[in-house]
Amino acid sequence: MNHHVKQGWHLTMKHFYIIIMLFLYELLWGFFLYRSVEGIMVPLLKRYPDSAPSDGAVALFLTEAQFQLLKTDLIRPYIWLFASLLLGRMLLTPFLNAGLFHSLHHAQDENGTRFIKGIRTAWKPIALLYGIETALTLAPGVWLLPKALDALLSSGSLADIANKIGPWAGGWLVWAALLHLLFLAMQFGVVSGNGALRSFWGGVRHLIPLAGISLLMWAIGMALSLTMASASMLWAGLIALILHQSYHLVRTVMKVWTVASQYEVWHSKQT
Repeated sequence: MNHHVKQGWHLTMKHFYIIIMLFLYELLWGFFLYRSVEGIMVPLLKRYPDSAPSDGAVALFLTEAQFQLLKTDLIRPYIWLFASLLLGRMLLTPFLNAGLFHSLHHAQDENGTRFIKGIRTAWKPIALLYGIETALTLAPGVWLLPKALDALLSSGSLADIANKIGPWAGGWLVWAALLHLLFLAMQFGVVSGNGALRSFWGGVRHLIPLAGISLLMWAIGMALSLTMASASMLWAGLIALILHQSYHLVRTVMKVWTVASQYEVWHSKQT
């Protein structure tokens, strides 16, 4: 396992210019998402009662909010806005994945990384697999989201809501993680020429190593996140600001490192 992590790190460092590009992409996406949420939440919060509201005032605020959301078309423009942002991200993601996965496979070539070539040659099958994965991941939501909304409206406390929808949400998360690993193996197979179907069965056979390296990288990412958060709280001021801003770059590095390590695990099972 440590060998795959080390090899994944070497692959990651070979793609540092791609990391910078992905970092800028995530930065722009985060900025537009933040501005959109800010434009929605600030007017709503201005209607919230004073800093020490009574229970009746809070109940009235929640009742009014529920009425506005369910009985009027107030939320429709915001739904379309978020849907447009999400659709834009979903359209760009297969292109980025195709370039990165193809470049990881050809990282040992003398010509170096091949991000642009990967986009040109592999974006169609990668986009098809990404679309199927997204549809299968979201499919349980057709049944689960209405149940979650009913639980949210009928429950009297957060604990009650967690008891009602927590197990279903956990199962949905596990389903999404399993799909991600299997379709990731299929996408690796596409860029390597092994074929998606063959790589799918390979992903099923080697699901435990893929899941193990994913959990390990998740643990490393969580440890780094907690370390940087603790350091920023201990050293307030300029150091905290630098750490906070650099975290987004670290997160992008972790994403590429995770994919590179997963590729190393997958590739080791092909030989």
